[in-house]
Amino acid sequence: MPTLEPYVDDVYLWKYIPSLTLSIVFTGVFLVVTLAHLWKMVAKKMWFCTPFVIGGFFEVIGYACRAGAYNATGSLAPYLLQSLFLLLAPIFFAATLYMVYSRIVRAVHGGQFSLIRPRWTTRLFVFLDFSFFSVQSNGGGLLAKTKTAKIGSYIIVTGLILQLLGFIGFMVCCVVFHKRFHASRERRNTDLPWQSCLYMLYLTSLAVLARNLYRVVEFSMGTDGFLQVHEWPVYAFDASLMLAVMLVFFVWHPSTLYPHGVRPVPASALASRSASIEDGRDQRESMMELTGMETTFHPEGNASGNSDPGLRYKDDESRGFQLEDWFWPAKVWSLIKHRR
Repeated sequence: MPTLEPYVDDVYLWKYIPSLTLSIVFTGVFLVVTLAHLWKMVAKKMWFCTPFVIGGFFEVIGYACRAGAYNATGSLAPYLLQSLFLLLAPIFFAATLYMVYSRIVRAVHGGQFSLIRPRWTTRLFVFLDFSFFSVQSNGGGLLAKTKTAKIGSYIIVTGLILQLLGFIGFMVCCVVFHKRFHASRERRNTDLPWQSCLYMLYLTSLAVLARNLYRVVEFSMGTDGFLQVHEWPVYAFDASLMLAVMLVFFVWHPSTLYPHGVRPVPASALASRSASIEDGRDQRESMMELTGMETTFHPEGNASGNSDPGLRYKDDESRGFQLEDWFWPAKVWSLIKHRR
């Protein structure tokens, strides 16, 4: 019968003996689901989903280490490994969600409706996630010592809160794009299931957000808090939610954005599209000459006021995030500058 062993003197890494049964069950389930994701990624050639598969294997390793700690609660290695991999896995899931958002925007040619340019979305949020994780790691190194355990908890909570806020920012980007694109004419020009992919992002993002919130509350309660002295919350608010993320992602897979596979657009299609754009430009320029409005043509359209994909006003700053849309002093300065 396993017993709770101290790591050193009166310092206990675990507040309970980890369940061997639950650890083995979730190790097996995550392994099966991860292998299914690996198969779909290879079959559909969705290589940008690689971080998601890596996150799945991290879940497998994390719960396997919890199983290994069943008879070794005083050993540091399995405790640190399960903590590390279970904290890292959602970050890799989130990285793939960021890339899915960018690909949705690009697939429907809706870059002008995004708060942040698609090419920068993934880079920005992945950078923030790993920066905040490094803060958590620094705090985790202080937990093993009695004198610094409290400070370590504060540092971890700070990193988790920052990570939570960053993920909320990503969800705001998704909602704003959804609202803008749905209200535009461009949505009529695509048959891609962009809305179902966005709904998938909403569901998975809410699950990741709930898991991050659980971790914030867990560490905020301290090492003797309810969530740290009981094991069932780990499986209810972490393992189950991450499993739900993997299942939802598998069912509403982003490969639906590429019904004909990932391959270059034929040159004939590009030539036809270019000819259509030229015809549309001639018609619009003639129309605007009659109305006396001064315009410049842009095939991707604009995001501020004009919903016509082939028309862009000269003062239209429609690419990506615009400071004056969110920061009122910048808006005032912009108005003063235009009046001059």
